[in-house]
Amino acid sequence: MRSKSVRRLVFLAVCTSVAMVLSYMELLLPPIFAAVPGIKIGLANVAILFVLYRYGVWYAAAVSAVRVVLVAILFGNPMTFAYSVAGAILSLTVMALLRATGKFSSVGVSVVGGITHNLGQIGVAMVLLETMEIGYYMIALAVSGTVSGILVGLAGGYLVKRIPLGKF
Repeated sequence: MRSKSVRRLVFLAVCTSVAMVLSYMELLLPPIFAAVPGIKIGLANVAILFVLYRYGVWYAAAVSAVRVVLVAILFGNPMTFAYSVAGAILSLTVMALLRATGKFSSVGVSVVGGITHNLGQIGVAMVLLETMEIGYYMIALAVSGTVSGILVGLAGGYLVKRIPLGKF
């Protein structure tokens, strides 16, 4: 029994590391659409989606929390941390609820997760910047969240099918 929990812990640490590396790689990429700053693919969410489907919401939340904190410490600042926390909490909550219904594919869960992640970030921006006008930015972010969610959902779904649960 102990061996299985150690293997799971190590595997989750690897998933966290992969998510961090993907976050860092995304920082190195040029802007996707320069006219609308801040649009990202959300590559780290492939690891989060995988953990959500393989191990459940609490493990996915742990991996997400560790990733958000470490990425903010290593590559960010307090503002990026605030945006990331809000997006991660809202996104994971909604993804877990949709996953629990069993009515959505990994792509559908991921698309809604991408959009709600952006919604959480816009909400924080409205509060911190004390302006409601930034809400209009959500139109562009909904489109990018949909496209990114499709890509992340396809990748995460592929990993869930290809990496059997019994191994870890």
